[in-house]
Order: sequence, then C-alpha cells, then structure tokens
Amino acid sequence: MATFLYKLGRLTFRRRRFVALIWVALLALAGFGAASASTATSSSFSIPGTEAQRAFDLLEQRFPGASADGATARVVFKAPEGEKVTDAANKGEITGIVKELRSGSDQVAQVADPFEAQAVSQDGSTAYISVSYKVNSMELTDQTRDALEGAGKDAQSSGMKVEIGGDALQVMPHTGTAEIIGIAIAAVVLVITFGSLIAAGLPLVTAVIGVGIGVSLITALANVLDLGSTTPILASMIGLAVGIDYALFIVSRYRAELADGREREEAAGRAVGTAGSAVVFAGLTVVIALVGLAVVNIPMLTKMGFAAAGTVAIAVVIALTLVPALLGFAGKRIIGRKARKGAETPTLEKTEAAGDSTGAKDAKPNMGTRWARFVLRRPVWVMVVGILGLGVVAVPAASLEMGLPDDGAQPKSTTQRQAYDMLSDGFGPGFNGPLMVVMDGKGSSDPKAAAERVSKEIESIGVVAVTPAQFNKAGDTAMITVIPKDRPSSHATEEVVHDIRDAGKDIKSDTGAEVLVTGATAMNIDFSQKMNDALLPYLALVVGLAFLLLMLVFRSILVPLKAALGFLLSVIAALGAVVAVFQWGWLGSLFGVEQTGPIMSMMPIFMIGVVFGLAMDYEVFLVTRMREAYVHGESPGQAIVTGFKHGARVVTAAAVIMIAVFAGFVGSSEQMVKMIGFSLAVAVLFDAFVVRMAIVPAVLALLGRKAWWLPRWLDRVLPNVDVEGEKLQKQLTEEPVSSGGGEGGDGHGGERELVRV
Repeated sequence: MATFLYKLGRLTFRRRRFVALIWVALLALAGFGAASASTATSSSFSIPGTEAQRAFDLLEQRFPGASADGATARVVFKAPEGEKVTDAANKGEITGIVKELRSGSDQVAQVADPFEAQAVSQDGSTAYISVSYKVNSMELTDQTRDALEGAGKDAQSSGMKVEIGGDALQVMPHTGTAEIIGIAIAAVVLVITFGSLIAAGLPLVTAVIGVGIGVSLITALANVLDLGSTTPILASMIGLAVGIDYALFIVSRYRAELADGREREEAAGRAVGTAGSAVVFAGLTVVIALVGLAVVNIPMLTKMGFAAAGTVAIAVVIALTLVPALLGFAGKRIIGRKARKGAETPTLEKTEAAGDSTGAKDAKPNMGTRWARFVLRRPVWVMVVGILGLGVVAVPAASLEMGLPDDGAQPKSTTQRQAYDMLSDGFGPGFNGPLMVVMDGKGSSDPKAAAERVSKEIESIGVVAVTPAQFNKAGDTAMITVIPKDRPSSHATEEVVHDIRDAGKDIKSDTGAEVLVTGATAMNIDFSQKMNDALLPYLALVVGLAFLLLMLVFRSILVPLKAALGFLLSVIAALGAVVAVFQWGWLGSLFGVEQTGPIMSMMPIFMIGVVFGLAMDYEVFLVTRMREAYVHGESPGQAIVTGFKHGARVVTAAAVIMIAVFAGFVGSSEQMVKMIGFSLAVAVLFDAFVVRMAIVPAVLALLGRKAWWLPRWLDRVLPNVDVEGEKLQKQLTEEPVSSGGGEGGDGHGGERELVRV
C-alpha cells in the first residue's frame, strides 16, 4: 500500500492543476445538486419490529386519512390574573382562533375546540387547542407554520398568554456558529503548530471542501433517501474534524521529509506513502464504526451513519490527492518565513518542533520526547493514575438512564418550553405526553365489550384520564387516549406503558382483542429499549472488525487489544461526564442545560461508533511511528520515544482541533446536537490525552518486545500492508527514484539547499 500511495502522492503533486480542477468541479456539481434539489418532504421516524410501530402501521390501515404519524401542535392559553378562559371575552377569542386554525391551511387534519374536548383546567385558568396535521413536521409548509404562529397574536393583545408546543414548529436546527467557532480555533492551533499561515490554512481549506461536497450530496439526496434534519449536521461535525486531522498529518510528514533534505515532489510522495497509509486505515476504522450503526436496525440511524461515513471517505480521498496537489502550489511558503530566512539548521528544527523533523543530535528534546522519557521511567505510576482518574469520572455512568428529550428539554425562552410548562401547571405534566392505546378487535367476538375492559384495566393502573374508545367505520379497531400522571420522559410514565402492555396480554387471552400502545412517548420508550438491546452486538461487531484491521496495521495481537480496552475506558468515562452534566445537572448552567433528564437513547451507541473510529485515528498515527522505528532497528523503549518525538505535538494539535470542532456544537439550541457535541468532545479529550498519550506508552513500556509479538502462523496468514513503509524504504534505497520535475520541478534545488543549510 505504501508504494502505491507513494506513486499517487508524486502523481498528484505533478498534476496538481488537473487534480485541483477536478475537486473544484466536484464541489461545484455537488453544490448545484444541493441548490436545485427539491426540499426534503419527509423525515420519517420508524422503528421496525416494535409494538409502537406496529400500532402506527395498524392505524394507517384501519383509520385511513387519520394521519397517525402526522405533526401535532397545542396552542395553550392562560387567562390574565383574576380571569378565566371561560369568561365571555376570552372564550370568544379562543373560539375565533379555533375557526382561524381550521381555515388557515389545507394541511390541517383536525382542530379540537377546548370547550368541547374538555381541554380546560379545573381552575379555569388554562385551556389548549389540539391541532393535528395530515403530514409530518418536515412536510409542513411555511404558510402552515405561519398560520399556526400567528393564530394567538390577537389573543395576546387582549391580555391572555399564548404559547405553542408540539412538533409542528420543529425546524432544521441552525449550527453555523458552531462550525465557525471550530474552524477559528483549529486555525489558531494550526498556526501555532506549523508557524506558517499557508501550512495552517491548507488543512482547513481541504476539510471545508470535503465537508462542502459531503453535506451538499446529503442535501441533494435528502428527499430521495428520506434523510433526517440532523444528518447533515452530524456529517459536517465528523467530516470537519477528521478532514482537518488527516490533512494535518500529511502536511506534517511532508515538512519532515523536506527537513531531511528531500525535494518537494519526493517529499510529497513519501508523505502520502507513509502518513497516507495511516490515514487510510484510520479512515477505515471510522467508516466501519459509522456503517456498523446499521446493526441497530433503525432506518434513521442507519442513514445517519452511512451519510457521515461517506463524508469521512471523501475526507480520506481528499487527504491523499488534493493535499499533495496543494502542497505543490504552496512552494517554499509551506515551511514558514522564519525558517526560510534562517541560516542555521536549529532554526528549522525549532519550527519543526511539531514533531515532524528528524532533528540533529544536539537539538533540544521537544515536549513529546521529554514526556515519553518520563513515562518510560515511571510506567506503572502513569498507568495507574490514568486508569484511576478515568475510573473516578466513569462512576456516574452506573446511573445512566436513557430516553428521548421532549419539549421540557428546550430552552426556557422558546414557545415550546413555555407551552410545556403552562400545560404542566394547568393540567399536570402527563398532558405533555399522552399515550395512544390501539385495540385490534378483529379477533374478538365483541369488540365494544373488549374496548370497555381495556379502558377499565387502564384506569385501574392509575392515570389522570382515559378517553372513551373511538372506533373506525368497520367497528373492529378502537383508539383510546391515556393521560399519565408524570412527564413523558419520566420513569413512572415508562412503567405505565409496560403495565398497559402487560394487562393487554391477559385481555388478548380472554377476549381475543390485541392491545397496542403507541404515540410519541411510547415510541421513545421502544426506541430506547431497541438501542439498549443493540448496544452489545454493535460493540462486538465494531471492535471485532477494527481489531482485525489493527492487527494488519501493527502486526501484533497485544497492541490492538490494548487499543480496544483503552477505548472502552475512555468511552465509559465520557458517559460518566455526560450523566453528571445532563442527567444530574452538575455544571449544567455552564453548558446551557436548563432541564435535566434521561440521556438521549441514541447518544451512547452513536458516541461509541464515532469515538471508536476517532480514537483509532490517534492510535494509528502515534503507534505506527513507533512501529516504524521498531521495524527499522530501534529498541522498544527508544521506539516509544521516537514515536512521541515525531508525533506527540501533531497528535495533540489534532485532538485539540477535534475537541474544538465538537465543543462548538455544545452551543446548539437542539438538545440532541448539544449532547452529542459535548459527549464527543469529552471522549476525545479523555482518549487522546489520557489513554493514547499516557496509558498507551506506559503499557507498551511494560510489555517491551512482547507488544510486537505475533505468532508465526498468523504472520504468514496476514497480508503485509506495509503501513510503516518498510518495503517502500527498501525499494527507494535500492532503486533511487528520479526527482522528475514536471510541473513541480522548479525550485527543487533551492528547497534542498534551504533544508540543508
């Protein structure tokens, strides 16, 4: 592989104008596709194999036109102090708004008058209008949303407080500020690392191009593939982080090759042949982790994983082709003005202290070298402190509770959150998450009697209200609305759902009628359970495949095993931090958490997928340099020092950039995006700086040569992918490659003189 990538690097360097033109054309085509694509009309959320989904499907068949999965809204009214909503003036306003909503859009399926539907609180202070739509929230037109938002303005002018809840106002979350913050911090880190604006800007440019192509393709295909609104956000989050990192490692290695006196085209070839091999395998681990989300068998999550994996694949290809092409355009400026003007070798070495210079014997050891030597002197202490520290942070993970956020998790300034609070105060928190019980009476001799029994059984469980059964035209299926006592995301509401389902088993055996519980709350509960059930199979698949991949890279058994165990430790610690902040509320105000509650059920499995891939990035980039030194004759201890000398500062910069990109999403108003951004930032922090920078070298120091042991029979079976470039090095030594020149021939001699001054 290293030989192929070496040739690819030289080719793209020589044909840089053609390569750059191809990528610009691809970006333009993807952008045109996104701009001309029709707006996504659907973002369906289905969970195959669950009871809630079966109930939705049954409603679609037996209640045609009811739009069971359509958007819903609640317009909540609160009378002024000392008044009631039933007062003549207030009642007239509300009745008028009911008529206005019914005629405001042809997408409206039903509007329930609160005075007819008994949607007035006992004290008369609060009432709500229930609105259901024929389509889901992503299909609602701007005109429909405007009609909904404008419905209560007249009532507000009369003194009533009016707020709107439900998913009808759900829109694509805006996160442009997050990307800008992440890119700005990345730019500062890159300038400090490279000491050159050109070298710093190159990874940013290539990453933005990669994310632009990836997100544009997702936008263009969103309608066709039914992609969710958060898919492009997560793809941009991951694509931006890995895109910067992959380019960073190749640029860093290119500068190191220049420092060794090689001409520019040759340096580009060697950089892509060595660091590029690590990029390929690091990218493969990320892709495996993201594509592996398909084992959960939730279409939305599968599509999200594939979309993000596609963006990562684009980042890898750009790093291998566009980066060396742009290095050809950069010329001498890739090194930095200070190094170009310097007349002594130490000046360049100081600039290359990022860890990508070979260095002279009398050069001052950089921070990576000093840290590695410290770890070699105290491996046991470093390992114990690292493991205990992460263990303490991981303690809250034992209290992990999972669910999906509702309007109660929205910022207090939003109308959804205020409507949620007004309903809770006026009617009780359970009104924010009604359950829908569906009775299939086809197998029953008396469906009406069966429905009466269902209602009585539910009332005996202990709920706020049970509405009368509503039958379809055929009289074989009924819908019953149940209002629980507690809020939708509470453990008590989950118990109510399980109790109804347990009672339904007895009802079916006695009457032949099947009882199914659905609705948004029940769907969230089933979703969380499915995520729990899929966690271990997913973990086994991802870790197993990545373990085999890392065996190919490192030709070792213990190194991949240590990598996987270290990853598990950092993930559990990250989960502990998430529980402490979002579930317990520790430092919640610092991160904009206004309402604590269960952790979003898809977050742990998504975090495992993404962080495993990213963690293996650092493992591959750092340890392949150690492996390279060991294969070329250094002792195990010296190989660790060499690996840190050449890679520590660059890996540190890469991790800081990742953390900055992810942390930028913590400012999102979308609870899901906020939680994922926080979890990924914390997980990368723990994995990069505690596991890879401390525990990994400590374990390698204790293992010594045993770390690189591989049974002979396995050594013969495994193909040699030559990630460390041993075959390439031998080939270049035996058959020196002509510097060629082509388009990049100008200035080579000057470059060689520059780096050898």
